Amino acid sequence: MDYALIESNDLDAGTGVVARGVRRTFGDVVAVDSMDLDVPPGRVTALVGPNGSGKTTLLLVLATLLAPDAGTVTVAGADPRTDPWEVRRRTGWMPDAFGTWETLTCREVLETVAAAYRLPRAGIRARVDELLELVHLADLADRPTQVLSRGQKQRLGLARALVHSPAVLLLDEPASGLDPRSRIELRGIVRDLATAGAAVLVSSHVLAELDTLADRAVFVSGGCTVSVRDLDVASAGPRTWTVRALDAGALERALDALGRVHGDPGVDGAVELELTGDDDAASLLSALVHDDVPVVSLRPSGGVLEQAYLSLTKERQ
Repeated sequence: MDYALIESNDLDAGTGVVARGVRRTFGDVVAVDSMDLDVPPGRVTALVGPNGSGKTTLLLVLATLLAPDAGTVTVAGADPRTDPWEVRRRTGWMPDAFGTWETLTCREVLETVAAAYRLPRAGIRARVDELLELVHLADLADRPTQVLSRGQKQRLGLARALVHSPAVLLLDEPASGLDPRSRIELRGIVRDLATAGAAVLVSSHVLAELDTLADRAVFVSGGCTVSVRDLDVASAGPRTWTVRALDAGALERALDALGRVHGDPGVDGAVELELTGDDDAASLLSALVHDDVPVVSLRPSGGVLEQAYLSLTKERQ
């Protein structure tokens, strides 16, 4: 897929998104309580937390759709409270539930949004055609949106968020309803946006999806920021790996002889143990092969983000 049309326009992401001490309540319910967030340009930041942790509320504040009760927020250098139009001009917003005008065609939806962003009239048609090709809706361009499936509406929602080449992109559960191929293409689009200098914030419950997409993660719980982690494998620290061999008994004996602390074999003979990184994994594999253990596989038990989340929740129990 050619993502060449995804380029930074004249909008400057500045410092990306910076939020400090954000608080938002709904009557007696505190949805966001003193939350901090940084979304730097050129990187994809994952917003991770359980249901009810304040993720969507925070995104609505960043998108100028809710005003915070307290705290400070800047999006691409602009304040959502005092200069909402400037924030919207610089921001692409893709909500979890994509609402649209069902009687309009896909093309008309994007043309309407482009006009709302005051894009030059002469270039709107070409931009809309590019985006429809990008999200694989060109064949449905002149069909009313009411005929679209959930996944197709998500793709149209992404195109809508990209109409004005935003410097900041806010995505709430963007892969919801997408088929596997569309998920892969979504990752390519988002990664290219970050490479072009955009500040990207993605909220999702699918940690495996974020693992292949995000550079860093902000963990939230109870309306507060509880941790910020770099998702670079090299700096992830110790992780749980799974090793499986044709002879589970030989594997256990070899691990014991090597002084490796490990769990009991599973029903498939797989054993879990903690390794400090790829070098440690390579060293272990070499030692097992040297000891004639018939190793079938050695792999991380989960992604960097998943293991960081599990470690964090375990620490907070």
